[in-house]
Amino acid sequence: MNRDPRPTMSPADADPDQHEPMRLVLVRHPEVAIAPGICYGRSDISLKAPPTTGADRIAARVAALCAITGTRARSVRLYASPLVRCADVASALAAQWGGPLAIDSDLAELDFGRWELRPWDSIDRDALDAWAADLEHGRPHGGESVAMVGQRVERWLARASAQGAGTLVAITHAGVMRVAAARLLGEPIAESLRRPLEFEGVCCFARRTPSDRADGAANVGDWALTHWNGEDVGAPAGGERDG
Repeated sequence: MNRDPRPTMSPADADPDQHEPMRLVLVRHPEVAIAPGICYGRSDISLKAPPTTGADRIAARVAALCAITGTRARSVRLYASPLVRCADVASALAAQWGGPLAIDSDLAELDFGRWELRPWDSIDRDALDAWAADLEHGRPHGGESVAMVGQRVERWLARASAQGAGTLVAITHAGVMRVAAARLLGEPIAESLRRPLEFEGVCCFARRTPSDRADGAANVGDWALTHWNGEDVGAPAGGERDG
């Protein structure tokens, strides 16, 4: 059966609506080709399946979400992390949707430093406990802290928001998505970590009111979470640590 992936998503089949509220759709990349239990963040791990396979599923999920929220197709702007597990899928999506793709290094996953590509159970317990005791600023691995990732996310969102109203779709990573949620909702990162987030999970935020900041950056209270992991907001718990 031939399926046109564009009915609600292609930038070519609808007129822009400048009055449409801004929405942020964050999508976790598909499953990667790495053994379970390995710490990976900034490491450039390939996808387990061809990028088009994940792109087809993500396109359907994002299209369904846009249909629910009434998003107009031409208002969608696509961004991605430069790591291949995101960039390759985003390139396939851009080809489907017929629109541009912006690769942005600020959407890359947290750098776990010395822990990269090590089994989680081989990492010193005291180091893990030290990190858990200060999730926001701790960096016992020598890589990035959550606060450092937060600065990157805010920087990207300020740039993307400055392009005008519409829907921003970003193919990115679990860590980036959780940090973004914490920043946009004004909650501790520990709260975001409790939410489950699957591969290809889709999360959506809607901007409540226009920001009064000239730089267009997100203010706490400007955004409301409408969907997490593809579901209407509920009270989820659990989740994965990296990717």
